[in-house]
Amino acid sequence: MKKRAILLYFLSSAFILTACNDDSSDGASGDTTNQNANPSVIPNAANLEMPRLDDQTGDIYSHYVTYNGTRVLNYTVDWHKEKKHSRWVAFIFTNTTAGTSWNRNNWKGTEWNGTVWEGDPFQADPDIPAGERTELEDYRGSGYNRGHLCASADRLFSKDANGQTFYLSNMSPQMGRFNQDDWVDLEGQVQNWGRNSSFRDTLFVVKGGTILDGQIKAYTRSGMPVPKYYFMALLCKKYAGGQNTYKAIGFWVEHKSYGGNPDLRSWAVSIDELEEKTGIDFFCNLPDRIETPVEQTYNIESWNGL
Repeated sequence: MKKRAILLYFLSSAFILTACNDDSSDGASGDTTNQNANPSVIPNAANLEMPRLDDQTGDIYSHYVTYNGTRVLNYTVDWHKEKKHSRWVAFIFTNTTAGTSWNRNNWKGTEWNGTVWEGDPFQADPDIPAGERTELEDYRGSGYNRGHLCASADRLFSKDANGQTFYLSNMSPQMGRFNQDDWVDLEGQVQNWGRNSSFRDTLFVVKGGTILDGQIKAYTRSGMPVPKYYFMALLCKKYAGGQNTYKAIGFWVEHKSYGGNPDLRSWAVSIDELEEKTGIDFFCNLPDRIETPVEQTYNIESWNGL
C-alpha cells in the first residue's frame, strides 16, 4: 500500500502510443494505436480502470491485499489533500474480487489493523500522511454520512479488502437519505453485474463525487466539500465470438433525495458525456479504435436490470 506520486514531468514528456494490459490482444487484427494512454512508467497507470493522469491529478494511492498467497490490487484513489476529498476511486470486479467470503456484519469483535472493532472499522487512511488526510473528527457533527465510494459491498472477497473500504480517503460526505436509499440502489446494480461471470470477464469501475468549482453543493464545518453530483463510469469486457468485446455506460447523479425509489435509467449517460461533465478522461488505456465507439454511446438494454 504505497503512495503513487504523480510527476508532471512524466505526464508532459512521455508520449506512449501503445495499448495497455492484455486488451490489445482482443482477437482482432486492428490498429492498437492509443493517443491518450497513460505513461506506463507510473505504477498501475496502464490499468484499464485508471482514468487519464493529467495536470488535475492529485496524489495517487493504491491499496493492496494478500489473497490466497497473491498480492491483489484492491482499489486506487486520486486524493486531493487541499480539498480533503478524492477526485475518483477506481477498481475492478473479476472472479477473484467478486467473491463474498466476508460479511460487513462480521466486524463486531474482530481484530484488524491493531484494533478490536465494535462495529465498522472507519479510520484515517494509514498511507496518507497526517495533515494531508481526513480524520474521524472531520465528519463528527457534519450532518452528513461517511458515504463509501468503493462500497463496502463492492469488496467482500476478504476481511482485508473490506476493511480498506472504510478508509476515510474512500469516503465522501453524503446526505443520509441519498446514501442509504438512493445511491445504494445503483451500487447494488453494479454489484449484480460485477458478480455475474456470465455478464463480464472484467468489470472496470470508476466512482467519484465532484470537487470542481461550481460542482460543490456545500462545505462541512471542517472544510470538506460536499459534492453536488456523483458519478460512475463502467466498462465491461467479455470474451465472445473469438475476441474481447467491450461496452460502457456512465451515470451522473445529482446529490439530493429521490425518496428511495430512483429511476436508475434517468441517470445513465454515455462516457463521452460523463467526461464533458467531470473533466475526467475515462478508460484512456483502451486502443483508440475501441475507446472511440465504446464511449460515444451506450445500449441501455445490454445492461440487464436497468
